[in-house]
Amino acid sequence: MKQIVECVPNFSEGRNTATIDAIAGEIRAVPGVKLLSVEPDKDYNRCVVTFIGDPAAVQEAAFRATATASKLIDMTAHKGEHPRIGATDVVPFIPVSGVTMDDCVKLANAFGKRVAAELGIPIYLYEAAARTPERANLATVRKGEYEGLAQKLQDPAWKPDYGAAAMNAKSGATVTGARVFLIAYNVNLQTPSKDLAHEIALRIRESGKTVKAENGTSIKVPGSLKSVKAMGVYLERHKISQVSINLTNYHVTPPHMAFEEVVKEAGKLGIIVTGSEIVGLIPKEAILMAGTFFSPDKTAATTEKQLIDRAIVALGLSQLEAFDPAKKIIEYMM
Repeated sequence: MKQIVECVPNFSEGRNTATIDAIAGEIRAVPGVKLLSVEPDKDYNRCVVTFIGDPAAVQEAAFRATATASKLIDMTAHKGEHPRIGATDVVPFIPVSGVTMDDCVKLANAFGKRVAAELGIPIYLYEAAARTPERANLATVRKGEYEGLAQKLQDPAWKPDYGAAAMNAKSGATVTGARVFLIAYNVNLQTPSKDLAHEIALRIRESGKTVKAENGTSIKVPGSLKSVKAMGVYLERHKISQVSINLTNYHVTPPHMAFEEVVKEAGKLGIIVTGSEIVGLIPKEAILMAGTFFSPDKTAATTEKQLIDRAIVALGLSQLEAFDPAKKIIEYMM
């Protein structure tokens, strides 16, 4: 079986096309790698890049892209809606075929060691590559974001996994690791209120929210969906808010289930859900699951295309930008 690894680095630049093109160009130039998608977002001021290839080539492409980002992105001037800790914010390695999660953990370690040594960027390991349970969750590692990084580096508990505990003002830090396929999925709301969007996020995400009990103590109330991370954001271009969701295991919570849960919670607040979007790529299985869910007669024979078309309409995936299956479904890209 051919060895294929996917890498989905997130860069803290969503507006400067020259910078984005330069980063993408570094990836394209590596033999044995196929660049699948480049998706900048101006409101998030962030770009999600997806590429696949053999393990060594993917590691090399990730390093070259990170090196270019370190030259062209200045975090001291960066502002955006999405949490971030560095110019190259997060670099996950994902097993696709012929490789194991342990193989991807080794890739993340080799990548992190090289970035720290050659680029002087502090490296944190997360998910399957994390060396302590506290660092497994990306949100925990990124807490405080770039603005709090200098103070974080002074805490012995947050010594980088690779590199010196010294602030790199221009590039910040980079988080790398190995994980299962993650679907970045945003649900659009007919309201400009980021606070209302975040309230919905708190209700659905697995970690839930903290509330005050009658006796004044704080208690943790879990959210309604497993394997879900979420937050509320405002999109200036569209004058709407979104529930920005990471589905960390779509077999546990697929997109259509998250969509339906947001619709339910939004309805309680008098808010209408107008559509949604996939950031990056989605496995064909996940979108076929949605098409089947929204089929009026789930026992009727239906073609793959019909199921996909039904999912696109039911989830409103083309509200902000046209959803092209040929460019958004990972199997069609490979």
